[in-house]
Amino acid sequence: MIRLLSKIFIKNGDDVENPAVRTAYGVLCGSVGILLNVLLFAGKFFAGTVSGSIAITADAFNNLSDAGSSVITLMGFRLGEQRPDSEHPFGHGRIEYLSGLLVSMLIILMGFELARTSVEKILRPQPVEFSWVSVGILSVSICVKMYMCYYNSTVGKRINSTAMHATAMDSLSDSAATAAVLLATLAGRFSGVQIDGWCGILVALFIIWSGLGSGRDTLNPLLGQPPSAEFVASIRDIVMAHPGILGIHDLIVHDYGPGRRMISLHAEVPANENVLDIHDEIDNIETELKKKLGCETVIHMDPIVVDDGITDETRKKVEALVKCIDDQISIHDFRMVVGATHTNLIFDAVVPFKFRLADEQVRSKICAAVQALDGNYFAVVTVEQSYTM
Repeated sequence: MIRLLSKIFIKNGDDVENPAVRTAYGVLCGSVGILLNVLLFAGKFFAGTVSGSIAITADAFNNLSDAGSSVITLMGFRLGEQRPDSEHPFGHGRIEYLSGLLVSMLIILMGFELARTSVEKILRPQPVEFSWVSVGILSVSICVKMYMCYYNSTVGKRINSTAMHATAMDSLSDSAATAAVLLATLAGRFSGVQIDGWCGILVALFIIWSGLGSGRDTLNPLLGQPPSAEFVASIRDIVMAHPGILGIHDLIVHDYGPGRRMISLHAEVPANENVLDIHDEIDNIETELKKKLGCETVIHMDPIVVDDGITDETRKKVEALVKCIDDQISIHDFRMVVGATHTNLIFDAVVPFKFRLADEQVRSKICAAVQALDGNYFAVVTVEQSYTM
């Protein structure tokens, strides 16, 4: 259904990098979600009232809250597409992350509320009236929620939306919750065992767990998560395809919402080349990154000595020594400053986060290794962490 509706209502639906197209997908999925959740609420509320089942009634209000979540998701897409202004020069794209986080909080809140009502049902059990109508409504609800999970997940992947992924997880948890309610209803009918409250507890725990997972996924980009390895590889391939670039480092990706990323990096270039020619090449790279990846880019040029055999040979030896300390360490910005009594080897060493050695230990081991290489060499090392995985 979503595929058919998208063909009817979304122009240029394949251009998912276009903010207007992403918003159209979000609005469409949100509108369908509101309609389906309201219908499910009405059916389950009727079944819960007729049967006297607290689990069915709670599941009905869970669907009503899902309709509210769909409204939040829809509003998140609408507000997120606003153009940059003087107060928000990087746009409003992170509103989509905030809407996903709010949906996750509502999921967790509903889980705790369901747990409370389920405990009351366990302490004061009441018989549940069996009805095949209720069974039919619950069965249809499971199918509808699985479909909603499928289309939200599919569209979420297509447009790279954490809010849509959160909504998909919400639908999956609802499907499991309704399955547990159906199980309780059938168990009460055919075995006489009243497990309505206990199934409500299990459903509540699953809902809370799903909400926490969705919250983590939407909170991470707000806090500043590293870019994916695939995205980093794409950047590296584009930059390194230019013959004047010898290497890149200090890559940072700032995420201001889907389609609103900014890149900064250092590019190593030959020190003996004409600076104007290199600057022109850097401009071309920045333009290419914007065209292919849709990102604004700032590139800092780091001149590297390439016509001095001693510097290049020494750098390779130091790289080998550093790898002997730990192969996770890399170096860049290597240069030699020759003095009357000693030579300083100046470079940066990059270590991963939560590395087994403290920065000072890394610096000490590298300095000792360089000193052992040549007694006249002294390492001037800056230890830093990478902003990518």
